[in-house]
Amino acid sequence: MSNAFLGSIGGESADSLPFQGTGVWRCHATAFAGSEVATDASGRYSIAGEALLDNASTLAQSLGLPALPHLALLAELYQRYGIAAGRMALGMFAVAVHDRDHDTVTLMRDGVGARTMYFASQGPSTWFASRLRTLHAIPNLSGQLSLTALRRYLTCAFVPGSETSWEGISELDPGESITFPGGKRQLFWRLEESAWDDDEPLEISAARLRGTIDEAVRDRLPASGEPVGVFLSGGLDSSLVTALAAKLHSGPVHTFSIHFGKQHRSELEFSDLVAQHCGTIHHVLELPAKTIMRRLHDTHAALDDPIGDPLTTPNSLVGELAAQHVKVVLNGEGGDPCFGGPKNSPMLLHRLYGEHESFSSAYMRSFQKCFDDLDSLLLPEVKRHLLTAEPQETLFEPYFSGELMSDGLNQLMHVNTFFKGASHILTKVNNLTSANGLIGRSPLFDRRVVEASFGIAPRHKLAAATEKAVLKAASVDLLPASIIHRPKSGMLVPVQYWFRNELRGYAADMLLGKQARTSAYFDRRTVKSWINYRGGVWPRHGVKLWLLLALEIWLRAQEDTR
Repeated sequence: MSNAFLGSIGGESADSLPFQGTGVWRCHATAFAGSEVATDASGRYSIAGEALLDNASTLAQSLGLPALPHLALLAELYQRYGIAAGRMALGMFAVAVHDRDHDTVTLMRDGVGARTMYFASQGPSTWFASRLRTLHAIPNLSGQLSLTALRRYLTCAFVPGSETSWEGISELDPGESITFPGGKRQLFWRLEESAWDDDEPLEISAARLRGTIDEAVRDRLPASGEPVGVFLSGGLDSSLVTALAAKLHSGPVHTFSIHFGKQHRSELEFSDLVAQHCGTIHHVLELPAKTIMRRLHDTHAALDDPIGDPLTTPNSLVGELAAQHVKVVLNGEGGDPCFGGPKNSPMLLHRLYGEHESFSSAYMRSFQKCFDDLDSLLLPEVKRHLLTAEPQETLFEPYFSGELMSDGLNQLMHVNTFFKGASHILTKVNNLTSANGLIGRSPLFDRRVVEASFGIAPRHKLAAATEKAVLKAASVDLLPASIIHRPKSGMLVPVQYWFRNELRGYAADMLLGKQARTSAYFDRRTVKSWINYRGGVWPRHGVKLWLLLALEIWLRAQEDTR
């Protein structure tokens, strides 16, 4: 369970308390309550934040130490190896390390980005926090929406990279550290391709991968006999995690699935099949539009940056149900970005046949959000400001240049893992499970699993028209063939239907009313035409409207924190 903390270095704050008596950095009394603090044996390094390490026992043995709380273990590791400790530690962490001898504070975030860390300067102080909304709540620190972040949100449905929605507040990248004073940034880990054997049979690659995934799931299970939950959609990824949890855990396994009413398409036939096959205690939650609408504000208030994914509120509500039964809940997130899931085939075809568009632009268009609507959607003054800003393509171009990854599929997987994984999927998991008092774990985003994927021949990940071929091959002894070989459909949220029915009036009031916060950025004529389903391709109107509505609700929710 994540406990937000807040600290500062280089200044004073009337509502803060000294941290460990150092007099160098301070943590807010209420926000810091419940967070662990540890000091290494020498007393030089104090560490605060959150660390849940999957290889804690191995690390303790290598250091010749008894079993320690994970923060204390990380402090000892840091005392010996500095920021390289972050590379050695597997799991989730976002920590601040105070060096007593040099009066410095080093912030660190785990390699895949399962936890978050934010920082900003205010006069002589640099503030840092594990939650963006915690920093945003500091008076006069930042209240201005970043227009470049707004553009990225409208393109991707989340804010990718180290920029946040608020001007002046930055996010630490996965596998990165930053030291204050001075702001020196260093990478202690980054994803790299490793050598693969193109001639290795698929079955051999799958067997090796399976061993790694088994280990990742096992390390995320609670103590023997305790119940564990799995969010089960019925797709390959969550089904594989469910099957392994049922196989490897000695306690009850609860699975949780959702649908939006009998009149809407669902995947219940598949999730029910998997639950029965694995012998889980299965829970199904129906979420009609009225239920979603009542909980939109609470959900978006729990987020750091806005997320325009229609599944966000359903994710929160099924987490609320899960919290009634378990403390730890697993999910299948990571299968698509790490193993050649949907969108990779058309993007690779573009690389072969696209002549007039950069790969970065094609990548942003592939999100199918508002990339092509920015000119008509944004107000003239917003567009003028963005003319002087760095182009969006600049953020993604290094990932498609061949400099970081040589293979085209690996390049796509890399950009999705680094940006969509850390800035959207894992951040959402962290925000929403924490809000429900859960520990959310993503085994397929385990760093060992991610690294293993980039050492597998690309033809075993995307084999002609077969997506995630190696992951399917790794699942053959665990799941029914109808699950392994079913086409990918995803959880379809009926936003198109809702905006033509139950949500239409609500969206009009929120986006076109006098209190609309987004009216400072969006052309009302375009918004109104979308609400009235005029112009463009109608099936996309619901997705676009959800993107705008989510931002509007998020902006209003953030005002409550200040």
